[in-house]
Amino acid sequence: MGNYILKDFAKYVSLNILGMIGLSCYILADTFFIAKALGATGIAALNFSISIYSVIHGIGLMIGIGGATRYSILKSQNDDEKAHAVFTTCMKLGVLIGAVFACIGIFGSRNLAVILGADTTTLPLTKTYLTTILCFTPFFIINNIMLAFVRNDHNPNLSMTAMLTGSFSNIILDYLFMFPLRMGMFGAAFATCLAPIISIGILLLHFRKGKAQFRYISCNMNWSNIFDIFSLGLSAFITEVSSAVVLITFNLVILNLKGNLGVASYGIVANIALVGVSVFIGIAQGMQPLVSYGYGLQDHMVLKKVLKYAVITSLTIAFIMYLGMYFKVNFIVGIFNSDGNFEIARIAKEGLIIYFIGFFFAGINIIMTMYLSSSEHAKEAFAISMARGCVLIVPMVFLLSSIWEMTGIWLAFVATECIVTMISLWTVAKLRKTADNHEKVFTSIPEESY
Repeated sequence: MGNYILKDFAKYVSLNILGMIGLSCYILADTFFIAKALGATGIAALNFSISIYSVIHGIGLMIGIGGATRYSILKSQNDDEKAHAVFTTCMKLGVLIGAVFACIGIFGSRNLAVILGADTTTLPLTKTYLTTILCFTPFFIINNIMLAFVRNDHNPNLSMTAMLTGSFSNIILDYLFMFPLRMGMFGAAFATCLAPIISIGILLLHFRKGKAQFRYISCNMNWSNIFDIFSLGLSAFITEVSSAVVLITFNLVILNLKGNLGVASYGIVANIALVGVSVFIGIAQGMQPLVSYGYGLQDHMVLKKVLKYAVITSLTIAFIMYLGMYFKVNFIVGIFNSDGNFEIARIAKEGLIIYFIGFFFAGINIIMTMYLSSSEHAKEAFAISMARGCVLIVPMVFLLSSIWEMTGIWLAFVATECIVTMISLWTVAKLRKTADNHEKVFTSIPEESY
């Protein structure tokens, strides 16, 4: 049984890590090509814009993972009709919320750019990127919903293929639009927006020849289903939105300390870190179907083994990433510092070396929140996500930056994730103890009494 669980875990997690790395290349490719074409001003503008992408991505994950979690639990209980209704509700929500964001992009992107910190130098580029991304929001959200449901419908291979195909097409289109066609910032944003459309096209293959066990049906949305989907996916949303909160907070503090060059330096750190975080999200999303299925069957042995494998995998990957970052930091910064600016290089190098220490803790926190939300402990998952998303990180940034300036900003991320790890481990241990006690009580009841 243990080998079977490990085999499934390795399959789902490895495919999702590859897919999430590919998905994170949306922004990393933009960073690279914008650095080459538009320099430090372009990177700063991208960094002001990227927080909105995190919010959009987070909403897609919340609906997708929340709905897919409930779908897996219902399927394990053979309640197919309710499972179809969950998928239908998710799709309707995705379209409605996406339309709202598209309207914001058309009518309010300039004001939004100013709120996010863009000044007269970076405002035109920031506005262009925001307008384009926001207008394509429905496709980003629907893509995340489809990815989650196809993965939970026992087809992680297709989910990975869709994510990677979309990401690689983004890289190719980035180059094509920004250099041969000289479309500037709009080209970078437009390439990113076409990627989810391509991914959705791949995912539609899941419905061919009756492979899909879920389908769109005629049903009304009700608030209880919507609340259930949001609550189960809320930790995934907070995880993504925390990136946006951190970006905005860091941008504003760094802008006061080091100006646009400081923001450009942080842009390099943040976008490289995005790839690292995506690996841990890949582990979390890979374990989610297994946790939901095990929870639906009340199989506590499966839950324990999956969590153990996920934590060990997270720590191993964090160690490998930090070693690579420590010894190759000059090369990595040089890729994105196309102007050869000494100040940008200095700030970014220090940032990467300190910031990546936090990944030893961040990976565990992302896994714990997914574990809790996938086993219907939404309140605990929400509390942990909020702690790392804004409750601790924001005051930490202001406090430590006032003492150690830029070094304090990098340390704020590490300190926050470390504290949250202690909270999350205590929370899961407490819930485990409660579950074990309940199991002992149940098994001690004589058979003739039930």
